[in-house]
Amino acid sequence: MRHLLGVVLAVAMVAALFFGGGWGIARIMAMHARGANIATAPGLIAVGAVLGTGLLLGILMAAPGISPLGAGLPGLGLLAWSALLVLSARRALQLIPLHGHSFATGFGSMLATGVLALAGIMMVVPLFVPSRWRRYYSDEDDEDYVDMPTAIGLIP
Repeated sequence: MRHLLGVVLAVAMVAALFFGGGWGIARIMAMHARGANIATAPGLIAVGAVLGTGLLLGILMAAPGISPLGAGLPGLGLLAWSALLVLSARRALQLIPLHGHSFATGFGSMLATGVLALAGIMMVVPLFVPSRWRRYYSDEDDEDYVDMPTAIGLIP
């Protein structure tokens, strides 16, 4: 059940990266191109979208109770997309969905600058930590937990 929740959280992370991160980066870049100050309300909202995406990413990577699939699956996708960018930049940029929207522009900028490759390599690290694959038992779980070999008499 924990890993199924991890897959659901992976989908949420992909949506947050694409929509929240992409939109925030596109707005920040547009404000920078106009020479506008980011300390205005629209700039702070854009920074907040990027920070919220980073906060979700940090929680998925650091929380021990969350399956490593929550951060690892999107990380593998980002690494694959970055590898495709190296092999065929035109094709990698064509695969970005919803081309007419600002969040797709921001996502493309993150892809082209290597930010998504950096994020992807960080996101796959929890996949290689063995303790993240095991379930944690607390004292409250002890009464519900039954050691099956001991319960059926295989181990005294």
